[in-house]
Amino acid sequence: MRRIVTLLAAAMMLASPVAAQNDPVVIELYTSQGCSSCPPADAFLHELAARDDVIPLALHVDYWDYIGWKDIFGSAENTKRQRAYARAGGRRMIYTPQMIINGRDHVVGNRPRDVVDLIKKHKAAAPYVKLSVQRQGNTLQIRGQAEKPLKDDLTVQVIRYKPKSTVAIKRGENAGRTLDYANVVTDLTVIGEWDTSKPLSMNTKVKGDAPIVVLLQHQGLGPVAAVARVK
Repeated sequence: MRRIVTLLAAAMMLASPVAAQNDPVVIELYTSQGCSSCPPADAFLHELAARDDVIPLALHVDYWDYIGWKDIFGSAENTKRQRAYARAGGRRMIYTPQMIINGRDHVVGNRPRDVVDLIKKHKAAAPYVKLSVQRQGNTLQIRGQAEKPLKDDLTVQVIRYKPKSTVAIKRGENAGRTLDYANVVTDLTVIGEWDTSKPLSMNTKVKGDAPIVVLLQHQGLGPVAAVARVK
């Protein structure tokens, strides 16, 4: 009887929709295990991950791999995304640790005071897109509404991340150190474009229990219009 009750409870949990947290500030940290300047920024991301008003995401790049240690989380796609941000902002160079705040501002990631100031700035901005996300079993339901039609479509992205990871680094600039990482992005997928002249209604399949972030962003890796997370 106890096993039947347990299975029934599990089934009810799977069937119940899990609602998203809305309107936090998105912080993308571009970092590398091969970068000696990055550990302070990686540690700061842990502090940010404890807050409810921000969604910090660690995107590990691959362009420091040549100096002796291949970042186990490093991705050419993450490097490509960082370069796209640079182009959008009229910058010629990319660097680590770099934080992109709500797709708009960039700052050196190991300068907490500057990061906190930018978070306050973005929290004060008035929202202009409403986003609602629910998970029903393996289906993610995404709904949105703009206050008025925007000039460009919004890119709809689904992001998965691993909340905590520990890595023993054996070579490179951080050789001999064991470092903890927070909110390491494991997948970032564009699932569509949204014409804001009509309400957003999308469903997509998801698996596993890793946290999910839905990001609505202006074209060309422009500013973040809305974000929601399902833990």
